Amino acid sequence: MHIFQQDFYRRSVRQVARDLLGQRLVSTIDGRLTSGQIVETEAYLHAGDSACHAARGPTPGNSSMFGPGGRSYVYSIHARWCFNVVTQNEGEGCAVLIRALRPLTGVATMMTRRQNGRPRDLCRGPARLSAALGIDKQLDGHDLTVGQRLWIDSYDALRIVDGQIRVTPRIGVTSAETLSLRYVIADNRYASGPAHLRCRQTNNH
Repeated sequence: MHIFQQDFYRRSVRQVARDLLGQRLVSTIDGRLTSGQIVETEAYLHAGDSACHAARGPTPGNSSMFGPGGRSYVYSIHARWCFNVVTQNEGEGCAVLIRALRPLTGVATMMTRRQNGRPRDLCRGPARLSAALGIDKQLDGHDLTVGQRLWIDSYDALRIVDGQIRVTPRIGVTSAETLSLRYVIADNRYASGPAHLRCRQTNNH
């Protein structure tokens, strides 16, 4: 097991979004260990991306996004939480949204938190996975490199080659919707979104 450090996160947001596929997101919230394998991500750019929360500049709500690579950015949507990994350099304001996981550890805890008994749906979508792993606003700005409460590691990582990665436009954005910044393990049943955005494609970006 290797907990990813700042050198992993302080790279191009696109590259981090791709390289996070197959890695493990782990939480130890309220004394309960839960984890899942990352199967879907979205990159949000610090320039030329009107869908990125940083596009309007620093605010009290998005300040964590402008922190150093390797911190978390947690925001709310419809009273639910979404978890992002901050990337690149401090002050730039770019991050990777974690969109879906394959549940690994603590499935019973996830079911209780989500009040859902279907393993496939526990972490299929950004708000669902945050609820399942106990992620909320208290973890906004959290240092993911120290291995406490919330981190990402390579434990039992999937070996993924480019041909297994599908790259598509992001899901649910209302601007910059044509940018191909969503990365997903092709044909993975735990990924979110319409089926045609999960299936394998001939050419990858």
